[in-house]
Amino acid sequence: MAAKTTALGCCIAGVAIGSACARKDRAATPRAQNLVLITIDTLRADHVGAYGWAAARTPTLDTLARDGAVFERAYAAAPITLPSHATIISGRYPPGHGARDNGIRMSSSVPTLATELRARGFKTAAFVAAFPLDHQFGLSSGFDVYSDHLPRGPGGRLANERPASQVIDEASAWLHSAGPKGSALPAPPAQRFFLWVHLFEPHAPYGDPTDTTRTALQRYDDEIATADSQIGRLMKPLRPLTGDSLIIVAGDHGEAFGEHGEFAHSIFVYDTTLRVPLTMTGPGIRAGTRVEDPVTLADVAPTAIRMLGGSIKEVDGVDLTPALAGTPLPKRELYAESFAPLIEFGWAPLRAIRSGPWKFVAAPTPELYDLDHDAAERTNVAPAHEQVSRDLERRVNSYSPAAFGGSIASPLDPQTAERLRALGYSSGSRRDDTVARPDPKDRRELAARIAQVTSGELTGAALVSALESIAAADPRNGQAHLRLGYAELQSGNCAAAEPEFHAAIASGLPSADAHLGLATCLGRRNDLAGAERALGEARRLEPDNPSVTANLGILQASKGDYAAAVVSLKAALAADPDLQEARFNLALVYAKSGRRAEAASTARELLARLPSNAPQRTEIERLLRALTGG
Repeated sequence: MAAKTTALGCCIAGVAIGSACARKDRAATPRAQNLVLITIDTLRADHVGAYGWAAARTPTLDTLARDGAVFERAYAAAPITLPSHATIISGRYPPGHGARDNGIRMSSSVPTLATELRARGFKTAAFVAAFPLDHQFGLSSGFDVYSDHLPRGPGGRLANERPASQVIDEASAWLHSAGPKGSALPAPPAQRFFLWVHLFEPHAPYGDPTDTTRTALQRYDDEIATADSQIGRLMKPLRPLTGDSLIIVAGDHGEAFGEHGEFAHSIFVYDTTLRVPLTMTGPGIRAGTRVEDPVTLADVAPTAIRMLGGSIKEVDGVDLTPALAGTPLPKRELYAESFAPLIEFGWAPLRAIRSGPWKFVAAPTPELYDLDHDAAERTNVAPAHEQVSRDLERRVNSYSPAAFGGSIASPLDPQTAERLRALGYSSGSRRDDTVARPDPKDRRELAARIAQVTSGELTGAALVSALESIAAADPRNGQAHLRLGYAELQSGNCAAAEPEFHAAIASGLPSADAHLGLATCLGRRNDLAGAERALGEARRLEPDNPSVTANLGILQASKGDYAAAVVSLKAALAADPDLQEARFNLALVYAKSGRRAEAASTARELLARLPSNAPQRTEIERLLRALTGG
């Protein structure tokens, strides 16, 4: 039975806790023993089968939806990974938890599902797939286990994401460990548990962007299918526990594919990036329940903890268990925001409120949409409804002013800032500008080009062309120059890459990457002194960066200083044993300096560490044969 908004049930705001009505509602609340929260990054509701997408390949999500409750109109509080997840686990809108953009740490004083449930004796574990949710940003508080380890990517850089299969492998292993010792299958554990699993598919780039046989939307659906399949794997060890467990599945935000001139997400607050799937399955939740009332992801925490027998204080969300029983929710307003335009580009932030048929967006040019007649938000009717706009603007301001009064709790180190930029976030704060801020709507073309670049969807000449246009439109954009430099370097055009690296450095980009790229180009034209200066500057910026240390070792080997090269390469590996490029170069340096046994041992260790299908294995095996005469 779908919940409607035509009447109020017995228990609404203002009824005393000790009233007979509250006692009746509390007694009727289903009780779960465990909580499993599955969040899927960048998942639009309208690309899931349970929400009507005919081309969907989501049998696991559809089964969970069929076996429990589907929230037809669920909305994120921000179209950004970290703020949205902070809202999910705390029940607070971004002004209340402090994480207003990726890279801005969640307040350590805010209670979360993990802190509250661990205090009640639950085992708690989280397995996340992407860097925006790294433990340093505050979400790990309250978790006994918080797995955010990411592998090394090409060139030895830490990857910013990992595949769903790795996350599910770890989560499944933890579920087995939660059961009785020696059990082959996860029997009901002696201790109640809260498990959070985060998957990064289908975040851009979607699959292989060079696959011209499939459109971006088709590849997006492919990645959704991958996430669904991996969730299916997780359900196998969970199956014996489903009778006692509340399983919540949610997207953290949606994704735009040209709607309103937007690509990807994070800038605008239209429903293309705010509407998400939300399902709940568990004890007392009737199969086939569909809730039509608008809800926010801030409702997840108070609902979950209520069904587990607890409570969480000072939340913006509400307990949805009445809706799960078919009782309409009280009418209310829902808030959402994006401060990414301000924090990342110096543009005006966007704040939105949904109230009845209206959705108001506070911007330099305000926007008002009649959602009952314009669900796609195509026609701004603010000029025709000035009083409605003024009233809703006052309501928006009660949640948050347009000014950003907060600060990053601890300044981001250069590597952290660069890894966020590589995912398309935090391109460099300009929020201290005192000039009037442009409306993001007036910068949508530039924002779209930036999103297409940072999404990874562009390659080759198309990528270079887009980067050139961004750099021309925004000459101080150090990130555009940096990416353009690496695009030219990858194509072998160091003559074009060098000036871009210099421009990135001149912009004040606080990263070693521009200096590393410059050092590579200088080394290729045998300017070893220039390369050494560039690496020295990289080391000044990031003294503990193992990639910088490894590159210094490679330079020292190029100069014939093998003893110093060994020291540098071993130091890089001590800092990060997964930096396999450094291990390969260490084997080469050992070989060149006549230390054949150590070279062979290092090569064997490298082979043992690499996957069986790694393309580098052929070259390493060739080196090993040369060293051993095999």
